[in-house]
Amino acid sequence: MSWKVDGTSKKQETSPGVLEKDGLYSWSSTLTLTAQEWTKAGEVTCEAQQKSQTPVTKTLRRADCSG
Repeated sequence: MSWKVDGTSKKQETSPGVLEKDGLYSWSSTLTLTAQEWTKAGEVTCEAQQKSQTPVTKTLRRADCSG
């Protein structure tokens, strides 16, 4: 699992992958940003990949967040 802020990699701790009963893997990871980093950020991306499987990517654009 990896995190990027505006395309720059950010190191974060990630739990070990767990194979669930339904055959899917699950992980957890939390990206912590300072208020200044969040204010400057345009987008934050999380990518998860298990071995040779196709990666799953989700991007959050700060402009889409309210408040």
